[in-house]
Amino acid sequence: MALPLDTFADGGWYWFDLVAGRGELVLDSADWLAGERLAGADAPRRGTVTVGITTFNRPAYCTALLTQLGEAEELRDLVDEVVVVDQGTKAVRADEQFPTAATALGSRVRVMEQPNLGGSGGFARAMMETLDAGVSDHVLLLDDDVVCEPEGIARAVAFADHARTPTVVGGHMFSMYERSVLHAWAERVLPWQFRWSPAAATRHDHDLSTSNLRSTPWLHRRSAADYNGWWMCLVPTTVLRDVGLSLPVFIKWDDAEFGLRAREAGYPTVSLPGAAVWHVPWTDKDDSVDWQAYFHARNRFVAALLHSPFEHGGRMVRESLAIQLKHLVAMQYSAADLREQALLDVLAGPGRLHEQLPTKLGEVRARRAGFDDAQVVADPRELAPVRPGRPRKRDQRAEQPRDGAGRLLAAVRGVARQAMPVPESARQAPDREVASADAGWWTLSGLDSALVSTTDGTGVSWHRRDRRHVIAAARRSTAVHRRLLREWPRLAAEYRAALPDLVGVDAWRKTLDQPLPDDAVR
Repeated sequence: MALPLDTFADGGWYWFDLVAGRGELVLDSADWLAGERLAGADAPRRGTVTVGITTFNRPAYCTALLTQLGEAEELRDLVDEVVVVDQGTKAVRADEQFPTAATALGSRVRVMEQPNLGGSGGFARAMMETLDAGVSDHVLLLDDDVVCEPEGIARAVAFADHARTPTVVGGHMFSMYERSVLHAWAERVLPWQFRWSPAAATRHDHDLSTSNLRSTPWLHRRSAADYNGWWMCLVPTTVLRDVGLSLPVFIKWDDAEFGLRAREAGYPTVSLPGAAVWHVPWTDKDDSVDWQAYFHARNRFVAALLHSPFEHGGRMVRESLAIQLKHLVAMQYSAADLREQALLDVLAGPGRLHEQLPTKLGEVRARRAGFDDAQVVADPRELAPVRPGRPRKRDQRAEQPRDGAGRLLAAVRGVARQAMPVPESARQAPDREVASADAGWWTLSGLDSALVSTTDGTGVSWHRRDRRHVIAAARRSTAVHRRLLREWPRLAAEYRAALPDLVGVDAWRKTLDQPLPDDAVR
């Protein structure tokens, strides 16, 4: 029976329910078929795919994924090759389970070792190798620590084959820790704020065990995605040849920028129902306050300079300054410093992005190491014991203020506190312990000294208020943001003119062909 597809302008699903009566119910077989085959029309040529996996020091996760891909019968004729780009110091080849994975994939697996160039460098390698081989119609980008559903890969390839326009096909992200929780369905970049957001009429962290597909109306709508995360994303090689490879930014915003670039060239992104992976959700980590704060800030501004439709980037410069001040009043001085350096590097122009790709991480880590809040110790007993300060009439609020008035009041109090002298007792010992879940700016801005646990629970760091540092850093940050706003039109023109070279195969080949250092994985 052929089911019509002409009533799905706004999206929708076909599925079937099996309801057992008093006797035994057995599903003998079921097939997922594309529309033309059902209608008896000529189907397009069946495409094939190269899977590109970037890995860094997760050999057990990576070999488990390779084994899963190799054992999937439905991928036997679809996957031409699996290219593993190993950038770590714990070699995938050395994992005890790698021989099993290699046997499952046979000649279809190739491990390439290179210096740590981040996700953008690893996935650019996979893109370039796919183009050089000239065999596959698509490249599928996968994180190394996902659990995939092989049938979802087959569906993504089939959808791309049938698309009238070359289309980037993405998969959803389910939570690795709560398997029924749909963490990300479809993603967009809000143009005025230029930040990530769920696509319109969708939401993050929807638990299908409490509200299934039938009872969740928003899941039945067609969602317009600007990009798809590279936890699972299929890109036709025709798109790569036209728009280029990844932006050389190490990590963060490379996937979003690529989606925006593809869209501007006429290639949409579809977040495809029925294609997904299980992955650790980003809500389980706060990488905006560690060394990654640099890449968050720099790469967001680079992407906005390339793609923002507004002359001065919309609201993002003002929003960035607010973020900077939040870090300062929360005693997160290392994050504030890295963000300031990131914006100075943005102002320096696009010329050194490729050159700095192998070295920037080391520079960022070294810079951050000079701040107290970046010194993490596993045992709090290595630090001075907590000595509570003057008794408070009310405890500092741990939960985020719910309305604008509450946030404004918390901000005013936090800023006013920075003008007050720091008690000597706060310099000598922390006066409070703060769990990572409670370590919002609204909490930390009301303290002078605190032990703050890390998001992953591996240790604590001592945050100490430094009045002189805050005043100097706030002045510098204000000046940098004013300069960004003033020079935005010139910078946008400069970055956009440089983009074809930055993402071109020739520039990437030169960067990727640098020899491995002596202490790198071989």
